[in-house]
Amino acid sequence: MAQTDPVQVPHRDQEGDGTALLIIDMINCFDFPGAEALQPAAEAAADAIERLRAEFEARGWPVVYVNDNFGEWHSERSRLVERALEHDNPVTQRLRPRADDFFIIKPQFSGFYATNLAVLLPKLGVTRLVLTGIATDICILFTAADAHMRDYSLWVPGDAVAAEDPERNRWALRIMQDSMGAETAASAALSLDDWLAKLDKSKSPLNE
Repeated sequence: MAQTDPVQVPHRDQEGDGTALLIIDMINCFDFPGAEALQPAAEAAADAIERLRAEFEARGWPVVYVNDNFGEWHSERSRLVERALEHDNPVTQRLRPRADDFFIIKPQFSGFYATNLAVLLPKLGVTRLVLTGIATDICILFTAADAHMRDYSLWVPGDAVAAEDPERNRWALRIMQDSMGAETAASAALSLDDWLAKLDKSKSPLNE
């Protein structure tokens, strides 16, 4: 009897309670209306994002870039990065993705809309998300709302996101905190370990 090849079982969702860092729209040419107001705040946010990315890399935890296609429907990762670098802006230079980072291209505000992010995260065993990038009152807010509806625990560090207007930045952070249960403390004031400990404590049977 001829030997047959074993049936290939597709890779299923990983078990666990993993955490991923999402870097949203920081691969950017800053050539849109309002960019002059946003870019300085984005550069300041890049400081915190760099620190968080280094910590995730040291732990071997996933870093996921979620980036707009800026209307370039034929674009893919390398073309988006190359085009942003041509504009010689320090944000993309500092935060250009590593070879092992994941890269999701989105066509609209939310990182979950018409992308494979909702498939990728369960495959990685992720249930907790740290959202960083721009703009707090648009793409961060919409992504957080979709993540909240999917029961992800959220941390949106106030020093790792930026918007064109400081008041709208504060407004969006309040919405995410009050309506989505997101932690919004700055990464300079709350460590990754402390946030995870707060989540574990909140899920303890003694707090139910």
